[in-house]
Amino acid sequence: MPDAVFNLYEAKAALSKLVERAAAGEEIIIAKNGRPMAKLTAAVGRDTKRRPGGWKGKVVIGADFDAPLPTALRKALRSRR
Repeated sequence: MPDAVFNLYEAKAALSKLVERAAAGEEIIIAKNGRPMAKLTAAVGRDTKRRPGGWKGKVVIGADFDAPLPTALRKALRSRR
């Protein structure tokens, strides 16, 4: 259940305050003509830092990765335009 509902005009006027409330854990609903249109909640961040090299040894890029496509495939792709 939302903690607060604001119409679009109110939300525009108080956006920075609403963002602060959402960041603190409150759920804000923004409505237009009484109809809910959007939900403002805190962004979920990563719990752990990213470690570079996580895919090392799991992905192999072929030596011909950037080689031209075969002629038949190039023609087939051109004909779809």
